[in-house]
Amino acid sequence: MSELASSGQIRMALVRRALITVPACVVLGFISGAIGNAGPDNLWYTALEKPSFQPPGWAFGVVWTILYVLMGLALAIVLNARGSRFRGYAVALFVVQFVFNLAWSPVVFGLHQITWGLVILAFMFVFAVATTIAFLRVRKNAALLMLPYLAWLCLAGALNFELRQLNPDADGLVMDSGGSQIDLRR
Repeated sequence: MSELASSGQIRMALVRRALITVPACVVLGFISGAIGNAGPDNLWYTALEKPSFQPPGWAFGVVWTILYVLMGLALAIVLNARGSRFRGYAVALFVVQFVFNLAWSPVVFGLHQITWGLVILAFMFVFAVATTIAFLRVRKNAALLMLPYLAWLCLAGALNFELRQLNPDADGLVMDSGGSQIDLRR
């Protein structure tokens, strides 16, 4: 005999899922940034000319933490929607966009590839939009939680594009301990 779950059971299932997805998104995002050496100690990035509209450095850690929490909650909501026929599709799209997300910092800050970072951001944005639309078909609240992420990706894309414009020869350059550029492309 099959019984429907009570609203309390459904809420508890959502809480259990969120207790996994939120920390997972935050920790994976932190690891991605750490692998890429994204931060003030990155001499290569520090030496780049920055766009005038770049937020202060501290804002990136705060914003990304909030965005990873929101993404983790959105994913938990979708995972909790057991009756939705779009759930698997939505989760698959989320995973794809999240893989692009996690690849961006190591590529840009670790490998010093602004151009490839822009390409990754383009794919990330397309898959994030597709994810948001798929989440909308599963649970409206999950899609709404993705909107700040989409807005931030627009800013990130503009920043990445401007970094490329302002530093056309920066791809593949590294900084030695004295702050001098070394071209590894040759």
